[in-house]
Amino acid sequence: MPFEAIASAFLAAAPSLAFRRSVAGLPLPSQPPSSFLPRHLPVRALMKRNPKRLKYSTPRFFKKWEAMVYVEMDPLGSETWRLEPVIKLIKEGAVGVIPTDTVYAIVCDLRSYSSIERLRRIKDIESKKPLSILCHSFQDIDKYTVGFPRGDGRGQTNIFRTVKHCLPGPYTFILPATKELPKQCIKSGRTARYESRKHVGVRMPNDSICQAILQNLDEPLVSTSVKWPSEDQWMLDPVIIADTYGPEGLDFVVDGGVRVADPSTVVDMTGRYPTIIRQGKGPKLEWMIVAGEDYGGGPSELKASLSPPIS
Repeated sequence: MPFEAIASAFLAAAPSLAFRRSVAGLPLPSQPPSSFLPRHLPVRALMKRNPKRLKYSTPRFFKKWEAMVYVEMDPLGSETWRLEPVIKLIKEGAVGVIPTDTVYAIVCDLRSYSSIERLRRIKDIESKKPLSILCHSFQDIDKYTVGFPRGDGRGQTNIFRTVKHCLPGPYTFILPATKELPKQCIKSGRTARYESRKHVGVRMPNDSICQAILQNLDEPLVSTSVKWPSEDQWMLDPVIIADTYGPEGLDFVVDGGVRVADPSTVVDMTGRYPTIIRQGKGPKLEWMIVAGEDYGGGPSELKASLSPPIS
């Protein structure tokens, strides 16, 4: 049969398959004849044909010789249908990189313990270093942490009402974890199940690509920011991230454009006052204090700063 006839037959069958295979072609025998079709068909619908990114244009079926899924997105998050293969991969236990409203993050499904361990190996994170979670809503935050104080009418400050004005946004809030949070988020390895759940950083990014992914998942994502392997600096170009961490086992990269080295502001909510322990993109608000600085106010002053302005 002529080569053109074989190609037409495969292309006609492709649309009836799952999205990943429909854009990449049908799998072929491990040792196909040299005259047979190439292993993958070009991914024209998934991304622009940028020569710098062509080597990431074919899906990875969790085999060493196949490339990762590389999806190039408009930073504004249009054409969210492009994220369908990424969402499917996450649900299957994949580990990959997505943009947030600050820097890029390596993520995986919160309920996939093996994926969490693989994320730690890819990033080479110390076993005792806790991970953060990316949440789509306050309902997710309330499920995996004790949440923000809502006031009890007996003097307790209603911080929740104030936090709603800065989330989604470039903040990481450290909150006490609940029993719903997998212990692998706190510590890895066999001893993880004996580790007590303490605190976890929660994020609700104000990024359309990130939110489009989160709203199509059943659980939050476990997350850690992407840094250079040997330096404590953020990696901002998704192409370079793919080159660096692809060989380590990444399954996908979502390209939302080059970012700025401006991480989230980390606010510790476990003490007496909301305390900034890392100043980042999120500005210091009047109800926050900075770690190491003297704060002469008392509970009444803090309560006054948490009162919403009169409009």
